[in-house]
Amino acid sequence: MKLSTNEIKFLESLEEARLATSHQDIPHVKPVSFVLYQDLIFVATDYDTRTWKNIKENPKAAITIDVYKSGGHKAVCFQGKVEIIEKGEEFDNIYQIFYKKFKWVRDDPWKPGEAPFLKLIPQNKTSWGIN
Repeated sequence: MKLSTNEIKFLESLEEARLATSHQDIPHVKPVSFVLYQDLIFVATDYDTRTWKNIKENPKAAITIDVYKSGGHKAVCFQGKVEIIEKGEEFDNIYQIFYKKFKWVRDDPWKPGEAPFLKLIPQNKTSWGIN
């Protein structure tokens, strides 16, 4: 799924999103830190979270990255399948991007196997307010 130049600029300018997962048809939404890399969305999580448990049970998820301003709302929403990245070259590459972008990662670093990344592979995308 291809993103426009303006969508990429918008996504790269933000740090927070809302990730939706579900378990037994019960929705679960939480704020997350994310990065955009090669038109894919990556989110850091921990092994003991509801999000982790949900993805293990049901790898489908949605994420909304937006800025709300009355009359000027901007957003990109994705729906897709999630792959879990726990180690290897892809983990290392994504970790370095998170490390550069987020102070909380630099303040509390982790190693492969200590916390995974979730890679959302978009199947649907909707955006608005982004010219």
